[in-house]
Amino acid sequence: MYFQFITSITDIDRDQWNRIAGTDYPFTRFEFLAALESSGATNSESGWQPLHLVAKTDDDELLGLVPLYIKTHSYGEYVFDWAWADAYHRNGIQYYPKLLTAIPYTPATGPRFCFSDDLAEPHQLELQVEMTKTIKEQAQKIGASSWHCLFPEYPHAQRLEEAGFALRQGCQFHWYNRDFTSFDDFLATFNSRKRKNLKKERQKVHAQNVQLIRCEGRDISREHWQKFYEFYQLTYLKRSGHDGYLTGDFFETLGRTMPEHLMMVQAFADDKLVAAALCFKSSTHLFGRYWGCREEFDSLHFEACYYQGIEYAIEHGIQCFDPGAQGEHKIQRGFTPTATWSSHWLADERFDNAVRDFLQREQPGVEQYMIETAELLPFKQE
Repeated sequence: MYFQFITSITDIDRDQWNRIAGTDYPFTRFEFLAALESSGATNSESGWQPLHLVAKTDDDELLGLVPLYIKTHSYGEYVFDWAWADAYHRNGIQYYPKLLTAIPYTPATGPRFCFSDDLAEPHQLELQVEMTKTIKEQAQKIGASSWHCLFPEYPHAQRLEEAGFALRQGCQFHWYNRDFTSFDDFLATFNSRKRKNLKKERQKVHAQNVQLIRCEGRDISREHWQKFYEFYQLTYLKRSGHDGYLTGDFFETLGRTMPEHLMMVQAFADDKLVAAALCFKSSTHLFGRYWGCREEFDSLHFEACYYQGIEYAIEHGIQCFDPGAQGEHKIQRGFTPTATWSSHWLADERFDNAVRDFLQREQPGVEQYMIETAELLPFKQE
């Protein structure tokens, strides 16, 4: 067995990559990561230079892989380390470049260390240890200050903690399917006042003569993609002053290469497409990712981004709906506080110790926040 760092995912055969990364979780699929590269979202100019680690047998059979990037900034990560970078700068030390194992622009928990199904679990654990050592060595070789793994599944985060990483807890708000048979069945779990509020919100959209349609996969036309990207850019400009990290080509490429993972909620007013929300899906999860609109309609964002997703998940037996990062407004709509994780290793022992101390002091506050927000959920008291 040997390890290899690759500077483009296209250096690996697509089928081999997907055999290791799997094809259910959409964001480690070859097609998703390749679309980011080909559209210019992940390259040296964007500050997301691919440096994926792969483990191969002597006859070049893929055994494992880790998505990895050289980062020259901290944008598009959703786990904030700007204060750490500032501390380095104030002490005359470079924080960038750093190494990052994450899905670019995508705060969705999922696999970050991927292994061949032919490897028994003890061998997968051994390989993760060796891959971890190899990436640390590479970080020191290229002068990277640190290595961070964002939104891993908890077992992998635990293994990284055992390997010397600091563990950081975060919080998102996810919806969970309790074997609901309909949206009304879900609403029946709300207390009376919160149930009435939510129904009024949905009625507002209907009263504005807005029609919502859920469109999947190859039924999303090129015209739909062009309109969606227009909405995406407009929303980013309003919110952030720039037109977004991703390109129209990125979205249209996904429509061609992995349509089975896509669902778009489309909002029409007077037969004109005025807003859209794009979701990704696996067999167990729905991921709300991007939203955009041309015209403002009262409560349309909540309908398109949350309620339509919940209805879709119930209809298709999907167990969890992850609508994205942040957003306390999700709580009253039935989204439960859910722990997320990240793992951090800093090469400089002084800063590593300081970060560990900070994270130890931060975690009780995160845990208390989750307790307090859970008390605001709209469900009936049992």
